[in-house]
Amino acid sequence: MSTRVLVTGAGGFIGHHLVNYLKKRGYWVRGVDLKNPQYAPTAADEFALADLRTWENCLEATRGVDQVFALAADMGGMGFISSHHAMILHNNSLINLNTLEAAKQNGVPRYLYTSSACIYPEFKQTETDAAPLKEEDAYPAQPQDAYGWEKLVTERLCLHYAQDYGMETRIVRFHNMFGPLGTWEGGREKAPAAMSRKIAVAKLTGDPVIEIWGDGEQTRSFCYIDDCVEGLYRLMQSDFRSPLNLGQDRMVTINELADMIANIAGVTIRKKHIQGPMGVRGRNSDNTLLRKTLGWVPQVSLEQGLAITYAWIESQVKAKMAEQVPTATRR
Repeated sequence: MSTRVLVTGAGGFIGHHLVNYLKKRGYWVRGVDLKNPQYAPTAADEFALADLRTWENCLEATRGVDQVFALAADMGGMGFISSHHAMILHNNSLINLNTLEAAKQNGVPRYLYTSSACIYPEFKQTETDAAPLKEEDAYPAQPQDAYGWEKLVTERLCLHYAQDYGMETRIVRFHNMFGPLGTWEGGREKAPAAMSRKIAVAKLTGDPVIEIWGDGEQTRSFCYIDDCVEGLYRLMQSDFRSPLNLGQDRMVTINELADMIANIAGVTIRKKHIQGPMGVRGRNSDNTLLRKTLGWVPQVSLEQGLAITYAWIESQVKAKMAEQVPTATRR
């Protein structure tokens, strides 16, 4: 009999890819989200449209499953996270409090919570060449945004559910996941998707100007989606109960990211630096514990992942541009 798995947030970017991954491994999968996947049909055996801020929906979603991958969250790129603190803290607290307690009441034996590198203290990320963040760096706590604070509190909740109720909980801290079939416009997109969109538009319109928030020297590491879902699967199967980083440990500036994508697109760009939220100055993942714990680290290079992602986003931009051309012009 197949292991029965619930993926919350299955209509989102990572959740959609995770459902596909688990189905290929022979799992029975229930997906739950407020929305269906936007860019491709779900492979889930069951898919329920439900608001997990509501207790009854969480109780129904977690019924009859062996494992929960808890990915549901109200989130987006830096522009969204930095300007919706109350909404994010309220919505995500409800989602996670209800889902974890419902899983406990339904006797779910194993529960994986997806946290974020946003939990790390702001004072450790003030320089572009900031030291890679180790898991123990989370304390003393000082996340920059409400998104990070809620993630950190839910990490604690998972640890206490394990201690008090014997639930096998796993906690992963994502470091900037990217890839195709994700949000690429509208304000919730992450940096690789936003930059790919801007450069695709530059290529297709012949206007080389690319707007970048701040001076573009802020640094990040970026992890491709295939490595993300592989890491999630490996952690769920492991016996490791403490928070664990999941990401690449190669740090690049946003300016360098733009140049890499422009090179992939085969265009020359001109950067225009404007005011905008930049987040912390520098952030990178220390993968020492990941390597020790799982005997594995992400394998897909940034260039490989960006090439696949850019090609998909360019196709999306082309399709949208074609839709916007007046009918008379098409004739």
